Amino acid sequence: MINIEIYLESLKQAGLEMMELCHKQMLKSKEAFTTHNSDLAEEVIHTENRVNALDLKIDRDCERFIALRTPVAGDLRFVLALRKINFDLERIGDNAYGISRYIAEIDLPIDKKLMDQLRFEEMYDCSLTMMEDITQAYIDDDTKKARKVFKKDKLLNKINSGAFKIICDEVKKEPNLIDQYLLLFSVIKKIERIGDLITNIAEEIIFYHEAEVLKHRKKKKVPK
Repeated sequence: MINIEIYLESLKQAGLEMMELCHKQMLKSKEAFTTHNSDLAEEVIHTENRVNALDLKIDRDCERFIALRTPVAGDLRFVLALRKINFDLERIGDNAYGISRYIAEIDLPIDKKLMDQLRFEEMYDCSLTMMEDITQAYIDDDTKKARKVFKKDKLLNKINSGAFKIICDEVKKEPNLIDQYLLLFSVIKKIERIGDLITNIAEEIIFYHEAEVLKHRKKKKVPK
């Protein structure tokens, strides 16, 4: 029978493999989109099968661990957190896949000027640094590092919320660019969603280490 510590380490390494794989998918989807590289986009699309297979394996191994080992306290929190982290990572992979499909299926290069107007690359790069932060937090068991992503997610939300007004104003000036603007807006929505998913992962890391549930937490009202 496998030692419980060895089983837990195996699960943790599988989670890290999934994080690193999804990070690579994000990097490649960004390059594919910004350079209109259809070959790289196809690579992301084909790698999605590997993401899905690893997702199923981690979920299955977590279920088996709970069923056979009946973990408690920190071990139980870790396995529960890993299942949710794995679920969010798979959805991050889905969004990278969706962005790459735009390049593979739509022959529409985007003008760099439009990307700059919508702060597109700034937003994408921010999501990538969030992924790097969360990966390091996971490796180092560092909740302080995990909390760093909350502030960065606010930047993604700000860029996302401002994009619609910019597009409305610019399309009135140059209606012929509407297709490019709408495609950019679709990708921006996906990046914003990736930010939300990374924030979910941060919350799960904090839950595992500090037994603190942050999901749906509401700010306390200051008494008048």
